[in-house]
Amino acid sequence: MYRILPRPPTCYSSHRDRILLHISGNRSYAPKHLLRVTDATSRHPERDVLVLLLGFTCGMRVSEIAQIETADVLLPSGRLREEVSLRSAITKGSKARCVYLSHPKTVAAIERYIEWRWKRGKATALDRSKWQGLMPKVPLILTHKGTRYELSVKRRVNYDGEVVDYLAADSLQNYVTGLYRAAGFGRGFSSHSGPYASEGNVIFDVSHGSLLRRKPLSMVRKQQRC
Repeated sequence: MYRILPRPPTCYSSHRDRILLHISGNRSYAPKHLLRVTDATSRHPERDVLVLLLGFTCGMRVSEIAQIETADVLLPSGRLREEVSLRSAITKGSKARCVYLSHPKTVAAIERYIEWRWKRGKATALDRSKWQGLMPKVPLILTHKGTRYELSVKRRVNYDGEVVDYLAADSLQNYVTGLYRAAGFGRGFSSHSGPYASEGNVIFDVSHGSLLRRKPLSMVRKQQRC
């Protein structure tokens, strides 16, 4: 007599698959987990958390984050600007736009990072009465050596159909992708996952940092096998 055995539980071959399955049922897991792991394990959490939050809450690309200057974010008095103007020269679409520094976590992260830079003398002035002691025409986000991230020239077609050159921060982009890997996210996630769904597998609510829409898990796995 044959006995029908219960179907064995589904097994997943990697930690990446378990992460993706967890995300598929938890709309707020991805950004919170990434920020938490980065803050706990990164060698430079003050900077790295800020970079991630600028992508999540402001929709900024990595190349834009690498090129914004202290004066773009701070007033001469040291007060934080509520609106940041992104010049066409630093945007991938070669079209100027504005982003808003309104999320409290992003504001707190900026203040934390500025204090970190000042204490370590990363492109700082002698007087803190202006720009909170930072050099105004120096990029806000610096490498651990206190220098700007290396930029490479690339070419694309802008909104007017013209071929234009733009600068890309490949080194910072690869570094941010490494933060995703360190948090357990596989090939389906990268530095593009924060600002835009069209370049990743998820879209994040820029107000609350939660998942709004995602591609089906089967599609993500199919892409990962390619």
